[in-house]
Amino acid sequence: MRSNNFIERSILGALTFLKDSLFAQDQALQNGFLQSLDPRVKIVSFCLFILQALFTNSRIDLFLFYVFCLFLVLISRVNLGFFLKRTWIFIPLFSLFIALPAMFGAGDVLLSWQILGIEFSITHQGLAAAMIFVLRVITCVSLVVLLNITTRHFELLKVLRIFKIPQLFIMILGMCYRYVYLFVGIIQNTYLAIKSRVGSVVQYQKGQDIVAWNISSLWERSLGLNEAVYKAMLSRGYQGEALAWNDFKIRARDYLWLFLVVIIIWII
Repeated sequence: MRSNNFIERSILGALTFLKDSLFAQDQALQNGFLQSLDPRVKIVSFCLFILQALFTNSRIDLFLFYVFCLFLVLISRVNLGFFLKRTWIFIPLFSLFIALPAMFGAGDVLLSWQILGIEFSITHQGLAAAMIFVLRVITCVSLVVLLNITTRHFELLKVLRIFKIPQLFIMILGMCYRYVYLFVGIIQNTYLAIKSRVGSVVQYQKGQDIVAWNISSLWERSLGLNEAVYKAMLSRGYQGEALAWNDFKIRARDYLWLFLVVIIIWII
């Protein structure tokens, strides 16, 4: 029973986390600083920040970049706990494990110890390289996540179209976004339906049959939905080119923000 409860909590927890991480549109509707900027200006400025972080080799500069990112989180009225949970899980922690061997590289010894007769030494140069790598990763991930959660999905797609990104790529990206959201909900509802009809205790062979049947059913659903969506697009006048209405307006605060971005990059 405990094992089943653990599996249930793991499945539902993973699906809920995926749904909250990818589709956190409520943060983009807050009356914050970044939400008030023109999406084109915001994307250009964040791209400049990311490029600067990628080419910066100073630990202090990267740390200041990250602090500035947290400051933007606060003035944009984004929940800090919500933001940290989505920036410190997976990629930054994985990069931390990647950077650990670099601390034992060649250089001036900072700390040394022995285990079973094998000597391990952390060097100044190795520790500095590991810190730069981790700070660079967490800063870039934080900037990307902050851009995503403070900009509505359709605005991001419209900006990509304005910047002459191929229309086919934008359509595929938008459909994948909607399909993932839909299928996460289908998986949650299917699991709840199975539990309500079968119960919490299922024989191993029967469980395999249920999972196999649901995989095939989900595949058939996706094919049918694909055809239905395409027919719906044709009925609404789609002729191979989806039109995007550009109603963005650059205001005085957008110019001031760009000026501030240039100053920050020039200083760092």
